[in-house]
Amino acid sequence: MSSAENQPAARTVASTQSEMTEIILPNDTNTLGNLLGGRLMHFIDLTGAMAAYRHTRTHVVTAAMDHIDFIQPVHVGDLLILKSSVNRAFTSSLEVGVKVWVEHPQTGMLLHVASAYLVFVAIDKDGRPVKIPGLLPETPNEIRRSNDALRRREHREAEAARRKQERREQAERLKKETAKA
Repeated sequence: MSSAENQPAARTVASTQSEMTEIILPNDTNTLGNLLGGRLMHFIDLTGAMAAYRHTRTHVVTAAMDHIDFIQPVHVGDLLILKSSVNRAFTSSLEVGVKVWVEHPQTGMLLHVASAYLVFVAIDKDGRPVKIPGLLPETPNEIRRSNDALRRREHREAEAARRKQERREQAERLKKETAKA
C-alpha cells in the first residue's frame, strides 16, 4: 500500500482507465438466454473497482451504484466489453463511470448495452477511509464528466439528508403514538 506521502497530488483520467472482456456463457443467463442483470452488475462493479484502484493505489470498497441503465439485452455467446474510468475524485471517495458494449462474434458489430456510475471509498487495511489523489480531467469530455459527477454527488447528499430527516420524523411519530398508548 502507498502512503499518503508517496501519492501524487493528482492523476489523469487516462491513467485510471480499465477494460474487461467476458464471453457470456449459459450459467450467466436467464431462461431466455439473456445475461442476468445481477451478473452484469457484478461485471460493472469489478471493472469500476479496477479504475478506482488504479487511481487510489489502495483498497477500495463500493459505496454506491448511483445509476445504471440496461439498454439492450446481451445473449449467450456474445462478447461483453466493459470500459471504466474515474470521473471525479473527492477526499476519500471517487466516482467511476462504466460503459458496456456487446460485440457480436460473427459480425464484429458493437452495440452499447449499459452504462453505470459507481462510488468507491478508498480505505486502509483497517477499513478506515484514506485521502486520495485529485483527478486531472484533460479533455472537454473529461471535464464535462467531472462536473456531472459533482452534480450527482450533490444530489446523493441531498437525498441522504432527506431520508435522514424522514427517519427522524418517523421516529418522533412512533414515539408520540407509543406515549399515547
